Amino acid sequence: MESRINRFGLRHLGPLSIVALIGLTALAACQKDTPPIGTLGEPRDSAAVMITNGVSKLISDSGVMRYRVIAERWEVYDHTTPPRQYFPKGLFLQRFDNNFRMDLYVEADSAWCYNSNLWKLKGHVLINDLGPQRTFRTEELFWDMQQHCFYSNIYIKISEPEREIAGDRFWSNEKMTNYRLARSSGFMPMPDSSDNGPQANGTGTANSDSARQVVRSAPQAVPRRR
Repeated sequence: MESRINRFGLRHLGPLSIVALIGLTALAACQKDTPPIGTLGEPRDSAAVMITNGVSKLISDSGVMRYRVIAERWEVYDHTTPPRQYFPKGLFLQRFDNNFRMDLYVEADSAWCYNSNLWKLKGHVLINDLGPQRTFRTEELFWDMQQHCFYSNIYIKISEPEREIAGDRFWSNEKMTNYRLARSSGFMPMPDSSDNGPQANGTGTANSDSARQVVRSAPQAVPRRR
């Protein structure tokens, strides 16, 4: 044993030094057996902090519960700029009146909510205002909860029981009682031509054939004999 210690030059080492040397040797052997550690595949700002399936949540407005969001999947990203919520599998949103009765609902194939106040709805967007029986259909719609308005920069179609109109740009207040359309066109039924003159066509202008028929059927003046 003594010859082995002299061979490695350990004769002059104390007991504590020998124990420390043995520990370092064992640690080095363990490190060789440790598998390599990989890095995360996605940066933190692109990973969802929360994913929930089967969502039903209420949204308040001035302390009153006004809206309910129902979705199959809800993803929350808190490290993006701005922070966003994502509903990739569709959204169904209900609006309630003061008696907590639904008076309007919104459907969309997918939706985003930025900073908890700006909604972007995309794909087969439908707004059904149950009071006046008015529907709004488009492929993209924004809802600004801070400014209390809806708007869209693409084609939108509005249907009511007595008329249909469409336009390329749309803006409305949050209650959907006051809205504006740009480059609009549509159809509105007019009274019977036999009572109130010629009937309007789909563009809102009088039909020329009906107008000529009215002129032809007007009685001619008969000169009186003196």
